[in-house]
Amino acid sequence: MPEQSLKEKTAKGLFWGAVNNGAQQLLVLVFGIILGRMLGPAEYGMVGMLTVFTLIGNSLQESGFRAALANVKHIRHEDYNAVFWCSLGIGVCAYLVLFFCAPLIARFYHEPALIPLARYCFLAIPIASLGTAQGAYLFRNLKVRQQALSGIIAHILSGCLGITLAYHGFSYWGIATQSLTYLIVVTICSWYFSPWRPTFRIDFRPLKPLFAFSSKLLITNIANQLNNNLLSVILGKYFNPQAVGNYNQANKWNATGHQFITGMMGSVAQPVLASISDDRERSLRVFRKILRFCAFLAFPVMFGLSIVTHELILLTVGEKWTGSIPLMQLLCIGGAFVPLNTLFSSLIISQGKSDIYMGNIIAQVGLQLLTVLVLIQLGGSIYAMVVVNVCLNIVWLFVWQGFARRFIGLKVKALLLDLLPFLCSALLACSAGWLSAYMAGGPLAVTFLTKVIVAAGCYFLVMRIARAEIMQECIDYLFKKKRA
Repeated sequence: MPEQSLKEKTAKGLFWGAVNNGAQQLLVLVFGIILGRMLGPAEYGMVGMLTVFTLIGNSLQESGFRAALANVKHIRHEDYNAVFWCSLGIGVCAYLVLFFCAPLIARFYHEPALIPLARYCFLAIPIASLGTAQGAYLFRNLKVRQQALSGIIAHILSGCLGITLAYHGFSYWGIATQSLTYLIVVTICSWYFSPWRPTFRIDFRPLKPLFAFSSKLLITNIANQLNNNLLSVILGKYFNPQAVGNYNQANKWNATGHQFITGMMGSVAQPVLASISDDRERSLRVFRKILRFCAFLAFPVMFGLSIVTHELILLTVGEKWTGSIPLMQLLCIGGAFVPLNTLFSSLIISQGKSDIYMGNIIAQVGLQLLTVLVLIQLGGSIYAMVVVNVCLNIVWLFVWQGFARRFIGLKVKALLLDLLPFLCSALLACSAGWLSAYMAGGPLAVTFLTKVIVAAGCYFLVMRIARAEIMQECIDYLFKKKRA
């Protein structure tokens, strides 16, 4: 793939990734605000306690095949076909196991009402399995625009349905139905946009070389889901549905911010880096450029989200969610480092080192679980648990860097040179925004707008003065798209 071709494909993928994730997170935000005003923390907490089981089931049916297929040099119909039937079989089996485990889950949380709700929510697993192969095709071939349209359509339809059900008093059943509808629509769209179709000539032999790689991703993905949802499980066990609801509300806003960037990076990073994995110097050059772009967005977006949390929660979902404010402020600080860690993991996967990826994630999850359990024994608060989670996200960036140095020669000095200018600029801009709003005072809407306008203006000014190459390239590309 020529340099210009790679650059254009990467830029196009990032552009459509931004459109996709920006539009989807905006829709999540809008529908989340409406539902947040209609429902309370306890109702969100009921579904939140089941989320980790659904996500683990989906990890099982996906089994790391999407990334494995993206790394295959010469793909065949038989590869996709084997993945389709294997994923469907695992999805159905996982649902049956969880269906019969529903009473045990309800007993664990001391919530009998979870039995029918769990059996309904877990339908997401076989539904998602129907689109695994098609999604892998779109991912491998950088069909980001098609994935964007699928997600946007799914969010609009599922969000409207969720609001309608909540309005008619379906409570947490409306939230569960919204999630299922989203998956159904995404699966249908994946079939529509992907030209590949399964056949009944089933041969699982192509899975053998794939599974050597994907099995490690499977274990890692499960560990990731535990890592991302560990606090929901702990809070559901040792606290109450309201605590889970407040945490999930805070984490939802945090995820809305960092998933915009993570999703944009994830749509192109692994396929692009995999295509040049044999060229160490070129891989380093391309990776550092994507890393700078990621930092350019992640730090101002997430730090900015942290300083407007108070106004954002009160203006959107209301005072009943006040308990989520300090949690969200902490989570957003850690959320700034999530896209960076995800980018490093994409690099490791693109090098075919799924065993290293697996070991790294499991070590992080194990350390987080250990510290949380120690905090529980010491009577630690929810806030202490969140602080530990945030600190681990920041520290783990340097663990990833150690492996990146081995594969592409990324040194700590280079990492800091790529990140610190954007981190310091974002801190400076957000501090200016917060101080301006504090001095000006006024209603919530005024302080919110003051923080946003001043912080954004300061960041743009600092980038202009520093002549940040990344920002200029973004502006040039956008104007080029506009002229085209």
